[in-house]
Amino acid sequence: MAPTGPQAPVPPAPEPPSPTARRAGRLALCAVLVTLVAISGAVVTRPAIPGWYAGLEKPAFTPPNWAFPVAWTLLYAAMALALWRLWERPPSPARRRAILLFMVQLALNAAWSPVFFGLHALQAALVLIGLLVVALAATVRAALAVDGPAAALLLPYLAWVCYAASLNAMIAHLN
Repeated sequence: MAPTGPQAPVPPAPEPPSPTARRAGRLALCAVLVTLVAISGAVVTRPAIPGWYAGLEKPAFTPPNWAFPVAWTLLYAAMALALWRLWERPPSPARRRAILLFMVQLALNAAWSPVFFGLHALQAALVLIGLLVVALAATVRAALAVDGPAAALLLPYLAWVCYAASLNAMIAHLN
């Protein structure tokens, strides 16, 4: 039986998001991912600062406690921008490798605070941060093949992680 009466118009297919909206969405996703890692580290770190961490012997080159959240905020913002720049490059095996290495180093970053501040496992944290330095250096190298500014955004992070590794090593040695 054929339908009777007026036919409802077929709505047009939705238009795909504009390139600007797509780029903004990707940037937001990168920021959320990196922020989740930052928050997960802060949740474990913050309670340990006044008690356990304050009681550790630390080297003379240890910065004041207020410097850590300031530095990490800037570094996490640069990390999110670097990941976004990599994601915005045309698909390629080099881009895929750079993003994969970024995710590996981000996972190692996320694991360090629970090991150091949560478990108080100074030696295990030292091994972990050593792996992070290697993964991060590989990430910078891979990013350089895809997007020079993305690699440059990761250089202060690499420098800070090397510094943090030396702090971790000295704290483990002194305690």
